[in-house]
Parts: sequence; structure tokens; C-alpha cells
Amino acid sequence: MQAKKRYLILLSAGACLVLLFYFGGVQVPASSRNPNRRDDRSRNGYRPDEPWPHFSDPLQHFIPWDQAETEDYNIHISPRQKRDVNSSVYKGKRCRMESCFDFSLCKKNGFKVYVYPQQKGEKISESYQNILSAIEGSRFYTSDPGQACLFVLSLDTLDRDQLSPQYVHNLKTKVQNLHLWNNGRNHLIFNLYSGTWPDYTEDLGFDIGQAMLAKASISTENFRPNFDVSIPLFSKDHPRTGGERGYLKYNTIPPFRKYMLVFKGKRYLTGIGSDTRNALYHVHNAEDVVLLTTCKHGKDWQKHKDARCDKDNAEYDK
Repeated sequence: MQAKKRYLILLSAGACLVLLFYFGGVQVPASSRNPNRRDDRSRNGYRPDEPWPHFSDPLQHFIPWDQAETEDYNIHISPRQKRDVNSSVYKGKRCRMESCFDFSLCKKNGFKVYVYPQQKGEKISESYQNILSAIEGSRFYTSDPGQACLFVLSLDTLDRDQLSPQYVHNLKTKVQNLHLWNNGRNHLIFNLYSGTWPDYTEDLGFDIGQAMLAKASISTENFRPNFDVSIPLFSKDHPRTGGERGYLKYNTIPPFRKYMLVFKGKRYLTGIGSDTRNALYHVHNAEDVVLLTTCKHGKDWQKHKDARCDKDNAEYDK
């Protein structure tokens, strides 16, 4: 009986030691390691002060992208990893210019923007076509991706509401098949609408990775400071060019212009956004800052009108 106990104790101790070595809990002292190992590495051309070799053609993932996000694959990852994958709209939330943007591309050839060629059969809205045409007509455009510092998709990402007729299906697969995508690095994504009724989440239907996002109505939770760009929500009827000659000459940034800030829209007397819209009159000076709002919104707006409505409506109509 005593012998059996001793054998069990020895077996348990041996198992514990094996586990400790396996998980790195026990470190082998440097003095007990092979003293000739450093000499062997020196003879093989290794020097401690040299950096690690750079591999220009890294190995690709064996598991395809679509397969990596199936339920069968997710069985083998931790609950925390599942939460991160499923709950995060932007997986590159920590991205900043210094961490997710390759400045070397800009230093080599200057600031050049490449627009992907439009694929045959792909639908594209007039608004997104205007954006691409404006880029292609600028002095920053290049048709050579090897000269580019910034990349813009030809796939229409403006309207990501699944109920919209402008919604592009299978966008995730199409983006991942772009050979220049590189997890979105040095890419700029444009978006006006995302999600659908009633939640209107900010899910674009694909992981933007390390790409910068130029988006309207982006939440502070998902906005990445000094990386993303908040843009205004513009109508599909908004003209790309036209009107009187402006003050912008030779792409001067910032331009010489008469107005510093202009806004015209509904005031929303009650509900979401009413507090913000109702406070705009504080900075309206009718000179270089012009903020025009109307109370005429909804069928019963007169029930909620305030003392400023008549004046605001007259300025708005004028």
C-alpha cells in the first residue's frame, strides 16, 4: 500500500514538472544551457547585434477569409475572442496615422491617389461616381498603383443600408479579393449611410481593417481621432461642379473664401437632435458664419414653435 502511494506521488510530481516546462513556468538557467550554442550561431553567420531578416513575401494564411469566420472555426477560439470578432464594427479601433499608415509610399512619389478600375457590371451611385470623378480630375490622381500613396475603392460604399436599392451585395468578398487591399492599409473608405431600420448600426458589412473612414454621422465610440474623417451628409442631388466662380485657386489649402461656416436645414423643435439644432443661432452672425434653420418640419410643427421660429423661417426662405 505504501509503495503504491509512493508511486502515485512520484507520478504526480513528474506530471507537474512536465506541465511547468510545457507552459514556460520553469526557466532553464543560462549556465546550464549548451555553452557551445553561441559559438555554433556565430559560425552560422548569426550576430546578436544584427536585426531580424526581413521577408518581403510573407506566408499567406492557409484558412481562407470566409472560412475563418464560420462557426466551425470559431469553436476553437476563446469566448473573449468571439466577442471581439462579433461585437466590434471596426477591428482596427486603435489605428492612428503613426501605426496604421505607411508614410514611405508618400515620401517616395509624393501624395498621389489611386482609384481602382471600375469592374464591369458593378453598380455605382451618382454620388459616389462624383467623388471618384473629382479625385480623377485632380492633380493628385495617378493611374499607376505603384506611384500611389492613398487608395480609393471603385466599389460603392456610400450607402450600406441593406434596404436601399444602392446597397452593394457581397462587398466583403469583393474587397478581400482586391490584391492591393493589404488589410486596408493606406486606403480611404467613404460612407454616408450604414445599418438599417430600426437600429441603424455602423456596420458597413465588411471589416475596414486599417483603412481610414470618411463617414457622415459617425459615433464618438467608433471615431478614431487623427485617423478618420467626419464628413457632412450630402444629398444625391448635390452638384459636383457649377455655380459662380469660387475663391479656390490652384488647389490652395486653406482656400481664401468669404464664408467660414454655412449650414441650412430643419431645426427639429423636439426629439433627437433638437438641442443641437436649437443652439445654432448662438454662432450665427449672418456674415462669415451663416446658419439657417426652419421650424417647418412635420405636420404639427406649429404646436411646438418657439419665439424665434417666425424670424428663422423668414431668413431660411430668403
